Amino acid sequence: MKTLPAETDFIVVGAGIAGLRASVELASAGRVLCLAKREVTESNTQYAQGGIAAALSDDDEVSLHLDDTLKAGDGLCNEEAARVLVEEGPSRIEELIEWGTQFDRTGSKIAFTREGAHSRSRVLHAHGDSTGREIGRALYLKAKTMKPIVFGEFEFTTELVHHDRRVTGVRVLDNEGHLREIHATSVLLATGGLGQVYSDTTNPQVATGDGVAMAYRAGAAISDMEFVQFHPTALYLKGAPRFLLSEALRGEGAYLRNLELTRFMHKYHEMGELAPRDVVARAIAHELEVAKRPDAGVYLDLTHLKADNVRKRFPTIYSTCMQYNIDITEELIPIRPAAHYAMGGVRTDLEGRTSIPGLYAAGEVACTGVHGASRLASNSLLEGLVYGARAGSAMKTELRVVHASEVTAPNASVPSNGNPRETETFIQKVQSMIWQRVAVVRDGKVLKQAVADLAAMHAILPKSGDRRAHEAANILNTGLLIARSALAREESRGAHYRIDFPLKNDKKFNKHSVVRGESISFE
Repeated sequence: MKTLPAETDFIVVGAGIAGLRASVELASAGRVLCLAKREVTESNTQYAQGGIAAALSDDDEVSLHLDDTLKAGDGLCNEEAARVLVEEGPSRIEELIEWGTQFDRTGSKIAFTREGAHSRSRVLHAHGDSTGREIGRALYLKAKTMKPIVFGEFEFTTELVHHDRRVTGVRVLDNEGHLREIHATSVLLATGGLGQVYSDTTNPQVATGDGVAMAYRAGAAISDMEFVQFHPTALYLKGAPRFLLSEALRGEGAYLRNLELTRFMHKYHEMGELAPRDVVARAIAHELEVAKRPDAGVYLDLTHLKADNVRKRFPTIYSTCMQYNIDITEELIPIRPAAHYAMGGVRTDLEGRTSIPGLYAAGEVACTGVHGASRLASNSLLEGLVYGARAGSAMKTELRVVHASEVTAPNASVPSNGNPRETETFIQKVQSMIWQRVAVVRDGKVLKQAVADLAAMHAILPKSGDRRAHEAANILNTGLLIARSALAREESRGAHYRIDFPLKNDKKFNKHSVVRGESISFE
Protein backbone atom coordinates (compact mmCIF):
# COMPACT_ATOMS: atom_id res chain seq x y z
CA MET A 1 0.00 0.00 0.00
CA LYS A 2 1.37 3.41 -1.00
CA THR A 3 1.81 5.71 1.99
CA LEU A 4 0.28 9.13 1.45
CA PRO A 5 1.57 12.21 3.26
CA ALA A 6 -0.27 13.50 6.32
CA GLU A 7 0.04 17.02 4.95
CA THR A 8 0.86 18.69 1.66
CA ASP A 9 0.48 22.08 0.02
CA PHE A 10 -2.40 21.34 -2.34
CA ILE A 11 -4.90 18.50 -2.65
CA VAL A 12 -6.63 17.83 -5.96
CA VAL A 13 -9.52 15.37 -5.74
CA GLY A 14 -9.96 13.81 -9.17
CA ALA A 15 -7.62 12.98 -12.05
CA GLY A 16 -9.67 13.86 -15.11
CA ILE A 17 -8.87 16.78 -17.39
CA ALA A 18 -9.63 19.47 -14.77
CA GLY A 19 -7.71 17.75 -11.99
CA LEU A 20 -4.66 16.97 -14.13
CA ARG A 21 -4.49 20.45 -15.63
CA ALA A 22 -4.80 22.03 -12.19
CA SER A 23 -2.08 19.75 -10.83
CA VAL A 24 0.29 20.80 -13.61
CA GLU A 25 -0.45 24.44 -12.84
CA LEU A 26 0.11 23.97 -9.10
CA ALA A 27 3.39 22.08 -9.39
CA SER A 28 5.41 25.27 -9.75
CA ALA A 29 4.18 26.51 -6.35
CA GLY A 30 4.44 23.53 -4.04
CA ARG A 31 3.63 19.90 -3.30
CA VAL A 32 0.53 18.53 -5.01
CA LEU A 33 -1.38 15.41 -4.02
CA CYS A 34 -3.76 14.28 -6.78
CA LEU A 35 -6.23 11.67 -5.53
CA ALA A 36 -8.00 9.27 -7.88
CA LYS A 37 -10.99 7.22 -6.78
CA ARG A 38 -9.80 4.34 -8.94
CA GLU A 39 -7.01 4.31 -11.51
CA VAL A 40 -5.85 7.70 -12.74
CA THR A 41 -7.11 6.63 -16.17
CA GLU A 42 -10.70 6.04 -14.99
CA SER A 43 -12.72 9.25 -15.27
CA ASN A 44 -15.40 10.86 -17.42
CA THR A 45 -12.58 12.42 -19.44
CA GLN A 46 -11.51 9.00 -20.68
CA TYR A 47 -14.99 8.35 -22.10
CA ALA A 48 -15.36 11.66 -23.95
CA GLN A 49 -15.60 10.64 -27.59
CA GLY A 50 -16.64 13.56 -29.75
CA GLY A 51 -13.90 16.07 -29.15
CA ILE A 52 -12.98 19.47 -27.78
CA ALA A 53 -14.30 22.69 -29.28
CA ALA A 54 -12.24 25.80 -30.02
CA ALA A 55 -12.15 28.55 -32.62
CA LEU A 56 -8.90 27.48 -34.29
CA SER A 57 -9.91 26.86 -37.89
CA ASP A 58 -9.43 29.45 -40.66
CA ASP A 59 -13.16 30.10 -41.10
CA ASP A 60 -13.99 30.41 -37.40
CA GLU A 61 -13.93 33.20 -34.84
CA VAL A 62 -14.03 33.31 -31.04
CA SER A 63 -17.12 35.52 -31.25
CA LEU A 64 -18.98 32.82 -33.21
CA HIS A 65 -18.06 30.16 -30.65
CA LEU A 66 -19.33 32.50 -27.93
CA ASP A 67 -22.60 33.09 -29.77
CA ASP A 68 -23.17 29.35 -30.18
CA THR A 69 -22.40 28.72 -26.51
CA LEU A 70 -24.84 31.42 -25.38
CA LYS A 71 -27.59 30.18 -27.70
CA ALA A 72 -27.24 26.61 -26.45
CA GLY A 73 -27.44 27.87 -22.86
CA ASP A 74 -30.97 29.17 -23.50
CA GLY A 75 -30.55 32.57 -21.89
CA LEU A 76 -28.92 31.41 -18.67
CA CYS A 77 -25.20 31.40 -19.45
CA ASN A 78 -22.90 33.53 -17.36
CA GLU A 79 -21.62 35.48 -20.36
CA GLU A 80 -18.37 36.41 -18.67
CA ALA A 81 -17.66 32.75 -17.89
CA ALA A 82 -18.51 31.76 -21.48
CA ARG A 83 -16.23 34.49 -22.84
CA VAL A 84 -13.34 33.25 -20.70
CA LEU A 85 -13.96 29.72 -21.99
CA VAL A 86 -13.86 30.55 -25.70
CA GLU A 87 -11.11 33.18 -25.48
CA GLU A 88 -8.67 31.10 -23.42
CA GLY A 89 -9.58 27.79 -25.05
CA PRO A 90 -7.38 28.07 -28.17
CA SER A 91 -4.18 28.77 -26.22
CA ARG A 92 -4.92 25.92 -23.81
CA ILE A 93 -5.36 23.52 -26.72
CA GLU A 94 -2.14 24.72 -28.33
CA GLU A 95 -0.51 24.00 -24.98
CA LEU A 96 -1.89 20.45 -25.12
CA ILE A 97 -0.40 20.00 -28.57
CA GLU A 98 2.99 21.18 -27.26
CA TRP A 99 2.70 18.55 -24.53
CA GLY A 100 2.17 15.77 -27.03
CA THR A 101 -1.57 15.49 -27.61
CA GLN A 102 -2.09 13.90 -31.01
CA PHE A 103 -5.22 15.37 -32.60
CA ASP A 104 -6.38 13.96 -35.91
CA ARG A 105 -5.11 15.76 -38.98
CA THR A 106 -5.79 16.04 -42.67
CA GLY A 107 -2.30 16.22 -44.08
CA SER A 108 -0.44 18.70 -41.89
CA LYS A 109 -3.56 20.55 -40.73
CA ILE A 110 -5.74 19.71 -37.73
CA ALA A 111 -9.03 18.13 -38.77
CA PHE A 112 -12.19 19.80 -37.46
CA THR A 113 -15.68 18.35 -37.37
CA ARG A 114 -19.06 19.87 -36.63
CA GLU A 115 -21.49 18.89 -33.89
CA GLY A 116 -24.99 19.88 -32.86
CA ALA A 117 -25.76 23.62 -32.43
CA HIS A 118 -22.30 24.67 -33.70
CA SER A 119 -22.29 27.15 -36.60
CA ARG A 120 -18.80 26.10 -37.69
CA SER A 121 -16.68 22.95 -37.83
CA ARG A 122 -14.55 23.64 -34.75
CA VAL A 123 -14.36 20.33 -32.89
CA LEU A 124 -10.89 18.75 -32.67
CA HIS A 125 -10.80 14.99 -32.21
CA ALA A 126 -8.20 12.28 -31.65
CA HIS A 127 -8.02 8.69 -32.88
CA GLY A 128 -11.45 9.23 -34.41
CA ASP A 129 -13.61 8.96 -31.30
CA SER A 130 -11.14 8.72 -28.39
CA THR A 131 -10.44 12.38 -27.78
CA GLY A 132 -10.79 12.37 -24.01
CA ARG A 133 -8.52 9.37 -23.64
CA GLU A 134 -5.79 11.02 -25.75
CA ILE A 135 -5.96 14.30 -23.83
CA GLY A 136 -5.91 12.43 -20.53
CA ARG A 137 -2.88 10.44 -21.69
CA ALA A 138 -0.90 13.54 -22.62
CA LEU A 139 -1.80 15.43 -19.45
CA TYR A 140 -0.94 12.47 -17.23
CA LEU A 141 2.44 12.02 -18.89
CA LYS A 142 3.11 15.75 -18.46
CA ALA A 143 2.13 15.61 -14.78
CA LYS A 144 4.25 12.50 -14.14
CA THR A 145 7.37 14.41 -15.16
CA MET A 146 6.77 17.00 -12.44
CA LYS A 147 8.32 15.89 -9.14
CA PRO A 148 6.05 17.96 -6.84
CA ILE A 149 3.00 15.96 -8.03
CA VAL A 150 2.17 12.75 -6.16
CA PHE A 151 -0.67 10.53 -7.34
CA GLY A 152 -2.81 8.46 -5.01
CA GLU A 153 -4.81 5.80 -6.84
CA PHE A 154 -7.75 3.92 -5.33
CA GLU A 155 -8.05 6.63 -2.68
CA PHE A 156 -11.71 7.49 -2.10
CA THR A 157 -12.28 10.96 -0.65
CA THR A 158 -15.23 10.72 1.74
CA GLU A 159 -15.44 14.14 3.39
CA LEU A 160 -13.91 17.60 3.58
CA VAL A 161 -12.05 18.58 6.76
CA HIS A 162 -12.56 22.02 8.38
CA HIS A 163 -10.45 24.19 10.66
CA ASP A 164 -11.53 27.68 11.72
CA ARG A 165 -14.30 27.81 9.09
CA ARG A 166 -11.87 26.92 6.33
CA VAL A 167 -11.46 23.71 4.37
CA THR A 168 -8.02 22.42 5.30
CA GLY A 169 -8.01 18.88 3.99
CA VAL A 170 -9.88 15.70 3.22
CA ARG A 171 -10.76 12.40 4.80
CA VAL A 172 -9.68 9.49 2.59
CA LEU A 173 -10.65 5.81 2.53
CA ASP A 174 -8.09 3.58 0.83
CA ASN A 175 -8.65 0.31 -0.97
CA GLU A 176 -7.87 -1.71 2.16
CA GLY A 177 -10.46 0.04 4.30
CA HIS A 178 -8.16 2.43 6.17
CA LEU A 179 -9.47 5.93 6.88
CA ARG A 180 -7.11 8.89 7.31
CA GLU A 181 -7.02 12.67 7.18
CA ILE A 182 -4.71 14.64 4.92
CA HIS A 183 -4.31 18.41 5.32
CA ALA A 184 -3.30 21.15 2.92
CA THR A 185 -3.51 24.87 2.20
CA SER A 186 -6.45 24.33 -0.12
CA VAL A 187 -8.48 21.60 -1.77
CA LEU A 188 -9.71 21.42 -5.36
CA LEU A 189 -12.74 19.29 -6.17
CA ALA A 190 -12.33 17.95 -9.70
CA THR A 191 -14.47 14.86 -9.17
CA GLY A 192 -16.36 14.98 -12.45
CA GLY A 193 -19.95 14.02 -13.05
CA LEU A 194 -23.01 12.56 -11.40
CA GLY A 195 -24.57 10.37 -14.09
CA GLN A 196 -24.74 7.35 -11.79
CA VAL A 197 -27.54 9.13 -9.92
CA TYR A 198 -29.68 7.83 -12.82
CA SER A 199 -30.30 4.22 -13.78
CA ASP A 200 -29.70 5.07 -17.46
CA THR A 201 -26.44 6.95 -18.00
CA THR A 202 -23.46 7.18 -20.32
CA ASN A 203 -21.18 7.89 -17.34
CA PRO A 204 -18.73 5.36 -15.84
CA GLN A 205 -19.30 3.73 -12.45
CA VAL A 206 -17.13 6.33 -10.68
CA ALA A 207 -19.48 9.22 -11.53
CA THR A 208 -21.55 9.15 -8.34
CA GLY A 209 -21.75 12.87 -7.59
CA ASP A 210 -19.17 12.68 -4.80
CA GLY A 211 -17.85 16.24 -5.08
CA VAL A 212 -21.27 17.90 -5.09
CA ALA A 213 -22.41 15.80 -2.14
CA MET A 214 -19.27 16.49 -0.09
CA ALA A 215 -19.40 20.21 -0.78
CA TYR A 216 -23.09 20.39 0.08
CA ARG A 217 -22.57 18.57 3.38
CA ALA A 218 -19.74 21.00 4.15
CA GLY A 219 -22.10 23.95 3.65
CA ALA A 220 -21.03 25.14 0.19
CA ALA A 221 -23.53 26.81 -2.16
CA ILE A 222 -24.76 24.50 -4.94
CA SER A 223 -26.17 25.93 -8.18
CA ASP A 224 -28.28 24.93 -11.23
CA MET A 225 -28.69 21.28 -10.26
CA GLU A 226 -31.96 21.02 -12.21
CA PHE A 227 -30.04 21.24 -15.47
CA VAL A 228 -28.91 17.71 -16.29
CA GLN A 229 -28.13 17.04 -19.92
CA PHE A 230 -29.51 13.84 -21.37
CA HIS A 231 -27.51 12.70 -24.34
CA PRO A 232 -30.06 11.76 -26.98
CA THR A 233 -28.11 8.87 -28.48
CA ALA A 234 -27.05 6.12 -26.11
CA LEU A 235 -27.02 2.48 -27.18
CA TYR A 236 -30.29 0.85 -26.09
CA LEU A 237 -29.98 -2.92 -25.96
CA LYS A 238 -31.09 -5.32 -23.26
CA GLY A 239 -28.08 -6.44 -21.25
CA ALA A 240 -25.78 -3.78 -22.72
CA PRO A 241 -24.48 -0.67 -20.95
CA ARG A 242 -25.84 2.68 -22.14
CA PHE A 243 -22.80 3.22 -24.32
CA LEU A 244 -22.47 6.78 -25.65
CA LEU A 245 -22.91 7.22 -29.39
CA SER A 246 -21.15 10.50 -30.02
CA GLU A 247 -22.90 13.55 -31.38
CA ALA A 248 -20.15 13.56 -33.98
CA LEU A 249 -22.01 10.71 -35.70
CA ARG A 250 -24.81 13.15 -36.52
CA GLY A 251 -22.20 15.78 -37.32
CA GLU A 252 -20.92 13.44 -40.02
CA GLY A 253 -24.44 12.98 -41.42
CA ALA A 254 -26.20 10.22 -39.43
CA TYR A 255 -30.01 10.28 -39.38
CA LEU A 256 -32.49 9.73 -36.57
CA ARG A 257 -35.46 7.51 -37.41
CA ASN A 258 -38.52 6.67 -35.31
CA LEU A 259 -40.14 3.28 -34.82
CA GLU A 260 -41.72 3.61 -38.28
CA LEU A 261 -38.21 4.27 -39.65
CA THR A 262 -39.16 7.82 -40.63
CA ARG A 263 -36.82 10.77 -40.06
CA PHE A 264 -38.49 13.10 -37.57
CA MET A 265 -36.13 15.80 -36.30
CA HIS A 266 -37.13 18.46 -38.85
CA LYS A 267 -40.58 18.53 -37.21
CA TYR A 268 -38.96 19.78 -34.02
CA HIS A 269 -36.09 22.07 -35.04
CA GLU A 270 -34.75 23.76 -38.16
CA MET A 271 -31.30 22.22 -37.56
CA GLY A 272 -32.77 18.71 -37.71
CA GLU A 273 -30.39 16.08 -36.32
CA LEU A 274 -27.94 18.84 -35.37
CA ALA A 275 -30.37 20.60 -33.02
CA PRO A 276 -29.29 21.18 -29.40
CA ARG A 277 -29.15 18.04 -27.29
CA ASP A 278 -32.08 18.89 -25.06
CA VAL A 279 -34.29 19.44 -28.12
CA VAL A 280 -33.28 16.10 -29.63
CA ALA A 281 -33.75 14.22 -26.35
CA ARG A 282 -37.28 15.61 -25.89
CA ALA A 283 -38.12 14.93 -29.52
CA ILE A 284 -37.19 11.28 -29.04
CA ALA A 285 -39.25 11.12 -25.84
CA HIS A 286 -42.22 12.63 -27.70
CA GLU A 287 -41.91 10.18 -30.60
CA LEU A 288 -42.00 7.27 -28.16
CA GLU A 289 -44.96 8.79 -26.32
CA VAL A 290 -46.92 9.21 -29.57
CA ALA A 291 -46.11 5.62 -30.48
CA LYS A 292 -47.25 4.59 -26.98
CA ARG A 293 -43.93 2.82 -26.53
CA PRO A 294 -42.27 4.65 -23.60
CA ASP A 295 -39.95 1.70 -22.94
CA ALA A 296 -38.75 1.46 -26.54
CA GLY A 297 -36.07 3.33 -28.42
CA VAL A 298 -35.61 4.97 -31.81
CA TYR A 299 -32.83 4.44 -34.34
CA LEU A 300 -29.60 6.06 -35.44
CA ASP A 301 -28.89 5.44 -39.13
CA LEU A 302 -25.41 5.57 -40.68
CA THR A 303 -26.07 3.10 -43.47
CA HIS A 304 -26.08 5.81 -46.17
CA LEU A 305 -22.54 6.90 -45.23
CA LYS A 306 -19.40 5.36 -46.71
CA ALA A 307 -18.58 2.28 -44.64
CA ASP A 308 -14.79 2.72 -44.75
CA ASN A 309 -15.07 6.32 -43.58
CA VAL A 310 -17.36 5.34 -40.70
CA ARG A 311 -15.00 2.60 -39.51
CA LYS A 312 -12.00 4.93 -39.71
CA ARG A 313 -13.68 7.95 -38.10
CA PHE A 314 -15.41 6.03 -35.28
CA PRO A 315 -13.29 2.96 -34.50
CA THR A 316 -14.31 2.67 -30.83
CA ILE A 317 -18.03 3.04 -31.55
CA TYR A 318 -17.79 0.59 -34.45
CA SER A 319 -15.95 -2.09 -32.45
CA THR A 320 -18.16 -1.67 -29.38
CA CYS A 321 -21.37 -2.05 -31.39
CA MET A 322 -19.89 -5.08 -33.14
CA GLN A 323 -19.54 -6.69 -29.69
CA TYR A 324 -23.33 -6.62 -29.60
CA ASN A 325 -23.63 -7.89 -33.18
CA ILE A 326 -24.52 -4.52 -34.70
CA ASP A 327 -22.56 -3.48 -37.78
CA ILE A 328 -23.25 0.27 -37.78
CA THR A 329 -22.32 0.53 -41.47
CA GLU A 330 -25.16 -1.86 -42.41
CA GLU A 331 -27.70 -1.83 -39.57
CA LEU A 332 -29.74 0.72 -37.65
CA ILE A 333 -28.59 1.32 -34.08
CA PRO A 334 -31.29 1.23 -31.36
CA ILE A 335 -30.88 4.30 -29.13
CA ARG A 336 -32.60 6.39 -26.50
CA PRO A 337 -31.55 9.26 -24.21
CA ALA A 338 -29.44 8.71 -21.10
CA ALA A 339 -28.12 11.01 -18.37
CA HIS A 340 -24.86 12.45 -19.61
CA TYR A 341 -23.67 15.74 -18.13
CA ALA A 342 -24.44 18.12 -15.27
CA MET A 343 -24.53 21.82 -16.06
CA GLY A 344 -24.94 22.54 -12.34
CA GLY A 345 -22.68 21.79 -9.40
CA VAL A 346 -20.66 23.50 -6.71
CA ARG A 347 -21.04 27.23 -7.22
CA THR A 348 -17.75 28.98 -8.03
CA ASP A 349 -16.40 32.25 -9.34
CA LEU A 350 -14.28 32.42 -12.47
CA GLU A 351 -11.19 31.35 -10.51
CA GLY A 352 -12.77 28.20 -9.08
CA ARG A 353 -13.39 29.63 -5.59
CA THR A 354 -16.44 28.24 -3.79
CA SER A 355 -18.39 29.86 -0.96
CA ILE A 356 -16.08 28.19 1.58
CA PRO A 357 -12.51 29.50 2.04
CA GLY A 358 -9.89 26.96 1.03
CA LEU A 359 -12.27 25.01 -1.21
CA TYR A 360 -12.13 25.20 -5.01
CA ALA A 361 -13.94 23.32 -7.76
CA ALA A 362 -13.36 22.92 -11.50
CA GLY A 363 -14.74 20.89 -14.37
CA GLU A 364 -18.10 19.16 -14.37
CA VAL A 365 -18.42 19.20 -10.58
CA ALA A 366 -18.34 23.01 -10.62
CA CYS A 367 -20.91 25.57 -11.71
CA THR A 368 -19.62 28.87 -13.06
CA GLY A 369 -22.76 29.23 -15.16
CA VAL A 370 -20.68 28.77 -18.30
CA HIS A 371 -23.13 26.28 -19.84
CA GLY A 372 -26.34 27.93 -18.73
CA ALA A 373 -29.34 25.65 -19.10
CA SER A 374 -27.82 23.39 -21.77
CA ARG A 375 -24.18 22.73 -22.66
CA LEU A 376 -22.94 23.17 -26.20
CA ALA A 377 -21.45 19.93 -27.51
CA SER A 378 -17.69 19.47 -26.90
CA ASN A 379 -17.45 22.40 -24.50
CA SER A 380 -17.04 20.04 -21.54
CA LEU A 381 -13.42 19.03 -22.09
CA LEU A 382 -12.68 22.67 -22.85
CA GLU A 383 -14.23 23.72 -19.54
CA GLY A 384 -12.09 21.26 -17.59
CA LEU A 385 -8.97 22.45 -19.37
CA VAL A 386 -9.58 26.20 -19.04
CA TYR A 387 -11.06 26.28 -15.56
CA GLY A 388 -8.71 23.62 -14.18
CA ALA A 389 -5.82 25.90 -15.10
CA ARG A 390 -7.55 28.97 -13.67
CA ALA A 391 -8.35 27.23 -10.37
CA GLY A 392 -4.76 26.04 -10.07
CA SER A 393 -3.49 29.55 -10.71
CA ALA A 394 -5.77 31.00 -8.03
CA MET A 395 -4.83 28.36 -5.47
CA LYS A 396 -1.15 29.24 -5.85
CA THR A 397 -1.78 32.77 -4.62
CA GLU A 398 -2.87 31.67 -1.15
CA LEU A 399 -0.21 29.12 -0.32
CA ARG A 400 0.40 29.13 3.42
CA VAL A 401 2.00 26.95 6.06
CA VAL A 402 -0.13 24.06 7.29
CA HIS A 403 0.09 24.25 11.07
CA ALA A 404 0.89 21.09 12.99
CA SER A 405 -2.26 21.51 15.09
CA GLU A 406 -4.30 21.00 11.92
CA VAL A 407 -2.65 17.70 11.09
CA THR A 408 -4.34 14.67 12.61
CA ALA A 409 -3.71 11.69 10.43
CA PRO A 410 -4.01 8.45 12.37
CA ASN A 411 -5.16 5.47 10.34
CA ALA A 412 -8.39 3.84 11.36
CA SER A 413 -9.98 0.76 9.86
CA VAL A 414 -13.58 1.06 8.67
CA PRO A 415 -15.72 -1.86 9.79
CA SER A 416 -17.19 -3.64 6.80
CA ASN A 417 -20.17 -5.16 8.52
CA GLY A 418 -22.82 -4.08 6.03
CA ASN A 419 -24.59 -6.22 3.49
CA PRO A 420 -23.25 -5.40 -0.02
CA ARG A 421 -26.42 -6.75 -1.62
CA GLU A 422 -28.58 -4.42 0.48
CA THR A 423 -26.39 -1.48 -0.50
CA GLU A 424 -26.75 -2.28 -4.19
CA THR A 425 -30.50 -2.68 -3.81
CA PHE A 426 -30.67 0.72 -2.11
CA ILE A 427 -28.65 2.38 -4.89
CA GLN A 428 -30.73 0.79 -7.63
CA LYS A 429 -33.93 1.96 -5.96
CA VAL A 430 -32.66 5.55 -5.82
CA GLN A 431 -31.40 5.45 -9.41
CA SER A 432 -34.67 4.05 -10.71
CA MET A 433 -36.74 6.60 -8.81
CA ILE A 434 -34.73 9.53 -10.14
CA TRP A 435 -34.81 8.18 -13.72
CA GLN A 436 -38.57 7.70 -13.62
CA ARG A 437 -39.41 11.01 -11.92
CA VAL A 438 -36.62 13.53 -12.60
CA ALA A 439 -35.44 12.79 -16.14
CA VAL A 440 -36.08 14.23 -19.62
CA VAL A 441 -39.70 15.30 -19.04
CA ARG A 442 -40.80 16.41 -15.55
CA ASP A 443 -44.04 17.18 -13.72
CA GLY A 444 -44.55 19.16 -10.52
CA LYS A 445 -46.69 16.62 -8.67
CA VAL A 446 -44.27 13.82 -9.49
CA LEU A 447 -41.29 15.95 -8.48
CA LYS A 448 -42.89 16.84 -5.14
CA GLN A 449 -43.41 13.16 -4.34
CA ALA A 450 -39.88 12.36 -5.48
CA VAL A 451 -38.46 14.94 -3.06
CA ALA A 452 -40.48 13.48 -0.19
CA ASP A 453 -39.58 9.89 -1.00
CA LEU A 454 -35.87 10.62 -1.48
CA ALA A 455 -35.71 12.58 1.77
CA ALA A 456 -37.31 9.66 3.60
CA MET A 457 -34.65 7.30 2.25
CA HIS A 458 -31.99 8.96 4.43
CA ALA A 459 -33.40 6.89 7.29
CA ILE A 460 -32.41 3.65 5.58
CA LEU A 461 -28.99 4.60 4.22
CA PRO A 462 -26.47 1.73 4.41
CA LYS A 463 -24.40 2.12 7.58
CA SER A 464 -21.29 0.03 6.87
CA GLY A 465 -19.06 3.00 6.01
CA ASP A 466 -17.30 1.20 3.17
CA ARG A 467 -16.78 2.77 -0.24
CA ARG A 468 -20.04 1.68 -1.76
CA ALA A 469 -22.00 2.89 1.26
CA HIS A 470 -20.38 6.30 0.84
CA GLU A 471 -21.34 6.27 -2.82
CA ALA A 472 -24.91 5.39 -1.85
CA ALA A 473 -25.06 8.47 0.38
CA ASN A 474 -23.59 10.66 -2.36
CA ILE A 475 -26.03 9.38 -4.97
CA LEU A 476 -28.95 10.06 -2.62
CA ASN A 477 -27.69 13.53 -1.59
CA THR A 478 -27.02 14.56 -5.18
CA GLY A 479 -30.27 13.10 -6.52
CA LEU A 480 -32.25 14.97 -3.90
CA LEU A 481 -30.51 18.24 -4.86
CA ILE A 482 -31.54 17.67 -8.50
CA ALA A 483 -35.14 16.92 -7.54
CA ARG A 484 -35.43 19.90 -5.16
CA SER A 485 -34.00 22.28 -7.76
CA ALA A 486 -36.24 20.90 -10.52
CA LEU A 487 -39.30 21.36 -8.32
CA ALA A 488 -38.36 24.95 -7.51
CA ARG A 489 -37.88 26.03 -11.15
CA GLU A 490 -41.45 26.46 -12.38
CA GLU A 491 -40.67 26.93 -16.07
CA SER A 492 -39.09 25.05 -18.97
CA ARG A 493 -35.62 26.08 -20.10
CA GLY A 494 -32.79 24.19 -21.78
CA ALA A 495 -32.43 20.69 -20.37
CA HIS A 496 -35.14 21.31 -17.74
CA TYR A 497 -38.64 20.65 -19.08
CA ARG A 498 -41.82 20.76 -16.98
CA ILE A 499 -45.08 19.65 -18.61
CA ASP A 500 -46.98 21.72 -16.02
CA PHE A 501 -44.88 24.80 -16.86
CA PRO A 502 -44.01 24.28 -20.55
CA LEU A 503 -42.98 27.89 -21.26
CA LYS A 504 -39.89 29.87 -20.37
CA ASN A 505 -40.45 32.53 -17.69
CA ASP A 506 -37.67 35.11 -18.03
CA LYS A 507 -39.29 37.55 -15.63
CA LYS A 508 -39.10 35.16 -12.69
CA PHE A 509 -36.54 32.49 -13.58
CA ASN A 510 -33.87 34.04 -15.78
CA LYS A 511 -31.63 33.45 -12.77
CA HIS A 512 -29.51 30.66 -11.33
CA SER A 513 -30.90 28.40 -8.64
CA VAL A 514 -28.76 28.33 -5.50
CA VAL A 515 -29.14 25.74 -2.75
CA ARG A 516 -27.76 26.50 0.68
CA GLY A 517 -28.69 23.85 3.21
CA GLU A 518 -32.47 23.50 3.17
CA SER A 519 -33.16 26.77 1.32
CA ILE A 520 -33.33 27.43 -2.44
CA SER A 521 -33.16 30.88 -3.98
CA PHE A 522 -32.84 32.28 -7.52
CA GLU A 523 -30.01 34.75 -7.97
